[in-house]
Amino acid sequence: MDEEKAGRQAIGAIGYRLDEGGPHDSLLHDFEFLIMVVHHELNETDLRMEHCLSGKTHYQLVHVAMTDIERWIVTGEQREYIEYFLHGEIIWDINGSLSTVRSTLSTLNGPIQEKRKLKEFAQFLKVYGEAKHYVADKDSLDAYYCLLQALKHYAKIELIEQGVLPESSVWEQVKSLNSVVYKLFDELTDNAETLEQRIQLILLACEFGLTSKMADCCTLLLRILGSRKEAWSVQELLRVPELEHIQDELPLVLRKLVYRSLAQEISKSLKDGNSDSRELRYRV
Repeated sequence: MDEEKAGRQAIGAIGYRLDEGGPHDSLLHDFEFLIMVVHHELNETDLRMEHCLSGKTHYQLVHVAMTDIERWIVTGEQREYIEYFLHGEIIWDINGSLSTVRSTLSTLNGPIQEKRKLKEFAQFLKVYGEAKHYVADKDSLDAYYCLLQALKHYAKIELIEQGVLPESSVWEQVKSLNSVVYKLFDELTDNAETLEQRIQLILLACEFGLTSKMADCCTLLLRILGSRKEAWSVQELLRVPELEHIQDELPLVLRKLVYRSLAQEISKSLKDGNSDSRELRYRV
């Protein structure tokens, strides 16, 4: 593969060799090597993936845009591709720009850190709420599973606060921080108390975590709510590009901010003049 084949918009390429029988083996089937070509941008019609053969080596050629990588880092999606991008070998690099970008993204800071922290908090809030519902229904196993997921999002928040990008080995990453959330994970998974007692303990800890981290994790959303005098409708907020990554969780986060008195809700008459129905809007 050369630069001409990769395309004029490419800024470089990264190679990642998979260990035979390793954890990635099933992801790429019988491919021994993955080459990620990173572009400034890609159109919807551009080629995204190729299956190639070089000698006896099968490899997969994947084209990604920098916007794709930044979005995946913010949302936590496509963890395998992020691992390839961060830990693969740079094959070629135009003007050193790929190396610079990779170095910048490997340490979370600025807007990306703010967005990722909000995303993890929103997911933390969602699965914590699901755990409470399962407890109310006396469904301890599902409550246990949801609390495991909640603690994992909590752990990712703590990593992000340290400028560390969460990877697949989140618990190993957070263990080195001597973090409170790792101790909670240990309490939930390896404790002599009954399952129900452990669940109640972690529910209380999660409630405290929500309260203590809400303002900081929601800084981006609170800043947007305070960016104009007029209160925002949910639909208006859903159209804000900076909040695109939390569209599914946004209503839940807004209600929690109001409940904790970090945001205000006001009612506004609907345009149809129906006095029995009013629209809720939000501001700080």
